[in-house]
Amino acid sequence: MDNLFAELPAGAGAEQFVQLLLRPGLKIERIVSTGQATPPGLWCDQPHGEWVLLLQGEARLAFEDGSCLLRPGDFVDIAPRRRHRVEWTRPGVPTVWLAVHYGAGVGE
Repeated sequence: MDNLFAELPAGAGAEQFVQLLLRPGLKIERIVSTGQATPPGLWCDQPHGEWVLLLQGEARLAFEDGSCLLRPGDFVDIAPRRRHRVEWTRPGVPTVWLAVHYGAGVGE
């Protein structure tokens, strides 16, 4: 893949993760969501940081201390161990994320 908007999944289905770059301490991936969300009651709690840029679509991220609506161009830096979840992505429209995972243990 040489374009972030190439080979987008057609219609609903499983969330798609495509690894773009992997190096010690760094992983960059494209994520495409089509209405997926984190299951109720489940929180993501990663040992590494994650910087996320929303390229297309819309999504709502929740944190223990609040939430944010992401639209194209919005980004957020999620610190290691900051509990978070995807509350919502727009159904029927590919929501395209660029996720940069960084820190110890990534890419090893």
